[in-house]
Amino acid sequence: MVILGIESSCDETAAAVVRDGNLLLSNVIASQIKDHAKFGGVVPEIASRKHIEAIVPVILQALADADLTLEEIDGIAVTKGPGLIGSLLVGLSAAKALAFARRLPLAGVNHLEGHIAAVFLTEHPPEFPFVALVVSGGHTTIYRVEDFQRFTVLGQTRDDAAGEAFDKAAKLLEIGYPGGVVIDRLAKQGNRRAFSFPRGMRNSMDFSFSGLKTSLLTLLRKRAAPFEAGEIPDVAASYQEAICDVLVEKTLRAAAEVSAGRVVICGGVAANSRLRERFRGDASAMGIEVFIPPPVLCTDNAAMIAVVGTHRLESGQRDGWDLNAVSRWPLAAQP
Repeated sequence: MVILGIESSCDETAAAVVRDGNLLLSNVIASQIKDHAKFGGVVPEIASRKHIEAIVPVILQALADADLTLEEIDGIAVTKGPGLIGSLLVGLSAAKALAFARRLPLAGVNHLEGHIAAVFLTEHPPEFPFVALVVSGGHTTIYRVEDFQRFTVLGQTRDDAAGEAFDKAAKLLEIGYPGGVVIDRLAKQGNRRAFSFPRGMRNSMDFSFSGLKTSLLTLLRKRAAPFEAGEIPDVAASYQEAICDVLVEKTLRAAAEVSAGRVVICGGVAANSRLRERFRGDASAMGIEVFIPPPVLCTDNAAMIAVVGTHRLESGQRDGWDLNAVSRWPLAAQP
């Protein structure tokens, strides 16, 4: 089965072609970073307009890269939510139009399940069950994953997501956008123990990053002068380490508590080099296997949507022309 995936939940316009749910034939992503950089974050109205401009060229490029035509596509998978409604509607409208015109089956996909499914595009994917940490700008949740569409929440953020904490810190420090990428780069030159930042809710499986952001803001306000250029890498490294500590500690503890020998790390923040390093080192010491997709499959992409779509369509699930976008769509309920 050859599936065309379409993703437009935030500020990446993406299309990909995947065969049999595990073979990546093409993966095209049009970034809007330069359009939102001066605002220090994604502006929904701008994102929607940019998706409209990019959606058709991106789909055509994905088909060309796969050396296929629409006549050779067996189905279409598209992100239904969660995400920015205006952005989602662009991808959803394009997918529905193509599916209607070509009489192809259509599958609406949960963006978070897509992030988890990205690991099945790697050379050595995990077997079910496993524990998955979905960590991005809008989500920080630990799941027990029994199979496709079978998830149990083990822990989740009570306020801000880890990616948001990175972005807000970069904005406070005035070091650029996107925050996670900038902090990751600067932290490699810094001392991780130079500054003390809190590790929130350490005795719980849930997360809280609001106190971490407040701690940085308090530090900035208490100083008589701004940080010198040479201090910024130390701040970045110390702040990043605080985030990595709680993500690694809680995820591996969750895996141990449910006797899961496999952990998947996914979502945009999973591209962070220090987080990847920490997980591989700490998990190995505990005898837990760690699976992390390559960075291009951690950030928003359509290949992951096509993987989930493949499994939905193969199991006989179809969506109708009334398929609509949703801004909030929990992947699983609390146990």
